Amino acid sequence: MKTSGLAELESVLAVARHRSFRAAANELSVSTSALSHAVAALEARLGVRLFHRTTRSVALTEAGTAFVGSVAPALASIRDAMAQAGDFRDTPSGTLRINTSLGAAHQVMPVFAAFLQRYPDMKLDIVTENKLVDIVVEGFDAGIRLASTVPQDMIAVPFGDRQRFAVVGSPAYFADRRKPRTPADLEAHRCIRSRMPSGAIYHWEFERHGEVVRFDGDGALTLDDAGLMLKAARAGLGLAYLTEWNVDADVRAGTLVRVLEDWTPPLDGLCLYYPSRRHASAGMRALVELIRESADAQRKRPVRAVPAIRKRASKARGS
Repeated sequence: MKTSGLAELESVLAVARHRSFRAAANELSVSTSALSHAVAALEARLGVRLFHRTTRSVALTEAGTAFVGSVAPALASIRDAMAQAGDFRDTPSGTLRINTSLGAAHQVMPVFAAFLQRYPDMKLDIVTENKLVDIVVEGFDAGIRLASTVPQDMIAVPFGDRQRFAVVGSPAYFADRRKPRTPADLEAHRCIRSRMPSGAIYHWEFERHGEVVRFDGDGALTLDDAGLMLKAARAGLGLAYLTEWNVDADVRAGTLVRVLEDWTPPLDGLCLYYPSRRHASAGMRALVELIRESADAQRKRPVRAVPAIRKRASKARGS
């Protein structure tokens, strides 16, 4: 039997991850037709079907599940061997696939830009989605999320400042309303509610002097995107609960007014994380080094004092 090439095996794993030929083709930067032919050719040589295909779905057959279970670890070892060989290059090269949230991607884009300028032979493939994914199963080299959401079996590298949330409203909204002084005062306000990727409504979290409050406000508008919430708050549709990174420019410009600042303590910031059991490629090590340089530079900047409130575990979304 003719030996299959690595490209064909990578094709099978990509289709298995995505349960979609189109999505797998996008990941591999090939046409859907070429990918389908590659998988079909491999199936023909093996003499078994690896996937059940319909017009609406793709699923592994029993033979496909066993094949992928055997091939995936072997390919991971081959990738590690190739990465280790690549370490002898003068400069890192290759592609890093990183999964993160849209908000986090906006925050770390300056570091990504600096990385590509410093290492012109490297490529970054950034995939943004609000839900948390298993980066190993989904074929990513690394992820970027809030530290509190990083799996314990990963190597985590702190990425940037600690995060704080902020409650904001427009000057027009507060024109005929009293500003809230405590979370209980929010009962009298319209709140722009936030839906998490799971479909659940996100409860606003507050803490001061050891008192913890979780609040689910009443409001006519529910959104699942921070950018839309920001626009809604500017338009005076209610109060929004967003990260400082999202609202700082508006607060400084006076287009939004911040309230309850003493009730929003700092949280752990973003982290780059990657599997502890996998060889870190030269490209990954170079990115980690740059992140640490950036973090050191940020620590040397003067920071605004925040209330000394104990650290709390947050279920905040990824940005």
